[in-house]
Amino acid sequence: MTSRRDFLKQAAMVTGTVVWTDSLLSTKTQAHAKEASPLFDISLAEWSLHKTLFAGKLDNLDFAKTAKEEYGIHAIEYVNQFFKDKAKDEKYLAELNKRAGDLGVKQLLIMIDGEGALGAASEKDRVKTVENHKPWADAAKTLGCHSIRVNAQSVGKFDDAMKRAADGLRKLSEYGETVGINIIVENHGGLSSNGKWLTGVMKMVDHPRCGTLPDFGNFNVSPIEKYDRYVGIGELMPFAKAVSAKSHDFDEQGNETHSDYLKIMKIVTEAGYHGFVGIEYEGSKLDEPAGIRATKALLEKVRDQIAGAKA
Repeated sequence: MTSRRDFLKQAAMVTGTVVWTDSLLSTKTQAHAKEASPLFDISLAEWSLHKTLFAGKLDNLDFAKTAKEEYGIHAIEYVNQFFKDKAKDEKYLAELNKRAGDLGVKQLLIMIDGEGALGAASEKDRVKTVENHKPWADAAKTLGCHSIRVNAQSVGKFDDAMKRAADGLRKLSEYGETVGINIIVENHGGLSSNGKWLTGVMKMVDHPRCGTLPDFGNFNVSPIEKYDRYVGIGELMPFAKAVSAKSHDFDEQGNETHSDYLKIMKIVTEAGYHGFVGIEYEGSKLDEPAGIRATKALLEKVRDQIAGAKA
């Protein structure tokens, strides 16, 4: 006969074994899931189709459908130029949400242009620019985006321009905090294409909602001054909340002829970034659909190469 004490002891041992086994299985499952998740995911920037959109052959409302059905991409990055007057249009934004939601497409960010210089010479103009951007931050929130991409356009010499840009960005980032939206800056010409300058701006802003969107190709400080893209990417990655894979031309092996994607993506992933990398094709030798597909294929090849080297 088993005593009550022995029975309870045996039951505790069995229960402990089950709990330990469940814990082990859970740990293995989590480890497997981690291994199975991609090194980074791929999104589509709307600018890749800017010729098609400007020509009226594609409507912004159908961008999510095009990304998913034409290119097999399930995350998108809008450009405000293609729905310029819709930032406060609740019905329009609701329709964007419906169409993207029905397709299972994530809306990641909105790239903002034409709303003024955040580093304008006068504080009055900087404040006005911040106000111009607020409706877009609200729209991004409505769409479930994580960020709006802005430009750090500024004036003056190196340090003065840095202070002005940081002032405008700080003000906008404080608003971004209230609505839960990041304010991210792309290297987009002028001083913003100087990695040292833009990282200096980030440090001066010193706000968790403010970050960068490193672009592989936009390192032309002026018509005669170019910044090393690999150095620049490395400098901007510690602040990155998104990444833009700019592409123009490809060789016979499918490699981009201006940027070494393998080298850049090693910099990106070694910085600890494993989020979405947005295709931004703006070449002319391939049409837009072919350029998008070529960029996607290259990113997938590079992803496999880096993952294989880590295995």
